[in-house]
Amino acid sequence: MNSIVSRPSPLTRLLSMDFARRYGIFIFFILLVLVSGVTSPTFLRGDNVVNMLVQFAPLGIVVIGQVFVILVGGLDLSVASVMATAAVVATGFDGTNAAAPAIFGVTLAICFCAGLLNGLLVTKRQVSPFLATFATAVVLEGLRFAYTQGAPSGNVPPLFHEMGTGFVSGAPVNVLILVGCAIVLGVLLHASTFGRRVFMVGGNPESARLVGVSPDWVRIICYIVSALLAGLAGLILSGYVGIVDNWVGRGFELDSIVAAVMGGVALSGGRGTLLGGLTGAAILIIVFNIVLLLGMPVQAQTIVKGVIIIGASACYVVRRRR
Repeated sequence: MNSIVSRPSPLTRLLSMDFARRYGIFIFFILLVLVSGVTSPTFLRGDNVVNMLVQFAPLGIVVIGQVFVILVGGLDLSVASVMATAAVVATGFDGTNAAAPAIFGVTLAICFCAGLLNGLLVTKRQVSPFLATFATAVVLEGLRFAYTQGAPSGNVPPLFHEMGTGFVSGAPVNVLILVGCAIVLGVLLHASTFGRRVFMVGGNPESARLVGVSPDWVRIICYIVSALLAGLAGLILSGYVGIVDNWVGRGFELDSIVAAVMGGVALSGGRGTLLGGLTGAAILIIVFNIVLLLGMPVQAQTIVKGVIIIGASACYVVRRRR
C-alpha cells in the first residue's frame, strides 16, 4: 500500500512566506534576547538593560530618519557628520542652560540646511543619494574642523547632560525622547496623507506624479526629517559623552542603514515600517553588548558588524527575489 505524502497547498506556502517576511525580524529579536540571557547572566541585569537602552536611543532616533529616506528610494550618509556638527554647536556657547534655546535654534537651522541641500541635490540635480549625502557630510566636516581648528573645546550645558544621561521616574530621558519621536513620526508615516505619499513615491514615483503628488518635495521633506533627527541625536549623544568631539556619531550612518534593512525596509523604496527599523537597531545594540559581556575585544564589534551587514544584504536579496 503506497503511502500518500501530503504537500502544503500553495496558499499555505504563501502564508508562511508572508508571515516570515512580516514577523521574522521580531521573532529573531526575541530569540536573540533569550539566547543572550542564557549565554551571559549579566545580560538581563537591570543596570545592563538600562545601559543598552541609553545606547539604543540615539541610534534609534537616527534610524527613524533613515527609514524615511530609504522609503523614498534614497540613503543618508551625512547623518554622522550632522550629529558631530550638532555636538560642536552644543559646546560653542557659554555652557549654561541659558544658552540652550540658542543651541537648539542654531542646530535646527544647520540641520534644516543640510537636509534641504541633500534633497535638492538628489531631486533637482539628479545626483545619486550616495554621492549627494557623502558630499554634504564632507562639507559639514570641513566647516566643523575650520570652526574648531581641529581641537574642539567647551562645556555641554547641564540640560543636554540631562537629555543624555538623566532619568525620569526610572526611565532614561533619551529613551523617552525616542519614544516621543517614534510615536509622532510613526503616526505621520503610517496614518497620514503624507505617509501614504512617502510609500507611493518610493514604490512608483511616476504613478505618484500622475495623481498630483510631487515626488521631489516628498523626498526633500524626508531628507530634512532625517537631518533634524540626526541633529537631535547628536545633542543627546554629546550630553551622554559629556565632552565635545569632532567625531561624535561616527559609524551611525552605516549602523542606521543596516538596522533599517535588517528591519525589512526595502532599499528600492516603498516598503517597510518604523517598528521594523527600530527592531533592527535594537538587534545591533544587543549584539554589540553581548560581544563585550563575553569578554571579546572591542575590535570584535567590527567583525560582527561586517557579518551582520553580509547577512542583512543576503536577506534583502532573498526578499527582493521573492
